[in-house]
Amino acid sequence: EHAEFIEKVLGEAGHDVETIEDGVGGLTRAREDQFDALVVDRMLPEKPGLQLVEEFRNGGGTTPALFLSALSDVDNRVEGLKVGADDYLAKPFAPEELVARVEALGRRQTNSEPPVTKLKVGDLEMDLLSRKVTRGDIRIDLQPREFKLLEYLMRHAGQTVTRTMLLEKVWNYHFDPQ
Repeated sequence: EHAEFIEKVLGEAGHDVETIEDGVGGLTRAREDQFDALVVDRMLPEKPGLQLVEEFRNGGGTTPALFLSALSDVDNRVEGLKVGADDYLAKPFAPEELVARVEALGRRQTNSEPPVTKLKVGDLEMDLLSRKVTRGDIRIDLQPREFKLLEYLMRHAGQTVTRTMLLEKVWNYHFDPQ
């Protein structure tokens, strides 16, 4: 339920949020994709958050990481920062502070590539900032869900996209892998 609350808070602040419920899955996803920031709980099942961040850093991962934890004494915070976290927020926390810290991590990111603001596949173009889609000289008006679907498909052009991937990424349906 904490993950759902965090997802809601960051989502309402305009962030795309992906929630992974365990440390093994979290490490796998952090390595597979490029994220603006990782928000990691120290007490995750299967692989503790400390181990997740440490292995991610040891493998060359550079995405900023924020620990969110009920373990709030100085030794715990220092330990989290020493394994590679960029910030540490103790529970309970104010939702606006979480948003501010995540946004600060995004500003500090020293990514040499500028963020992608336009997608192009053939003569189909999508401007992510103005939310405009054109094919040739013709503008295509899309509803928000249609825009999100097309964006996902354009980002994965030439790749196989499954129904499950679309349901999870575009419609935010999550399936239990068990």
